[in-house]
Amino acid sequence: MKNKAVQGREIDLLVNYPKSKRNVEDRGQSKTEADRAIARKFGKEFFDGDRSQGYGGFNYLPRFWQPVVPTLQQHFGLGSTSSLLDVGCGKGFMMHDLAELIPGITVKGIDVSEYAITNAIEDMRPHAHVADARKLPFADDSFDVVISINTIHNLVREECGKALQEIERVSRGKSYITVDAYRTEEEKIRMYAWNLTAQTIMHVDEWKAFFAEVGYTGDYYWFIP
Repeated sequence: MKNKAVQGREIDLLVNYPKSKRNVEDRGQSKTEADRAIARKFGKEFFDGDRSQGYGGFNYLPRFWQPVVPTLQQHFGLGSTSSLLDVGCGKGFMMHDLAELIPGITVKGIDVSEYAITNAIEDMRPHAHVADARKLPFADDSFDVVISINTIHNLVREECGKALQEIERVSRGKSYITVDAYRTEEEKIRMYAWNLTAQTIMHVDEWKAFFAEVGYTGDYYWFIP
């Protein structure tokens, strides 16, 4: 058995990620179910298409992930001999900054989007692969750390649980996820107005109970617009 805590910590490891000003009400009014259906294909339209269907252009900017890397490094004790998997890596931007700021670290990434992997930042293309979070193509205990930012909530509840169990399986005891959540009724309304791709959104207490139910013991935090 893995030597793991019963459950991880609620901690904001993205505290230094730049905050953007979000017009939630406007987005909620402008998004249609057709937009959400297109976004959930995670193709070109989602990453580099119209803003109503995703990012509206998903490009590398060092100001986003570089401030986060020292926080991750300190929290997980990352160094040149460490290995890390990014589940839902997109175009590999976080992987790139980890590799640049922690020389020697082994980084791998998977994403369900063939478009994102094909268009990954050049130095990460050999390390990023198309794969499914519900069935990670790695052996048990393959990575020191597994990270998944705003990804597993894109699955329906049962499949989200499978993804959490897969993160648990391939990690050596350390992991971190962020998921769409809410703490108040007002936050719930804003969350559903903002949401484009998530299929599992819960109150923070429901998420914690879900982690215990499926056996996820890593650290976690919430995306709340």
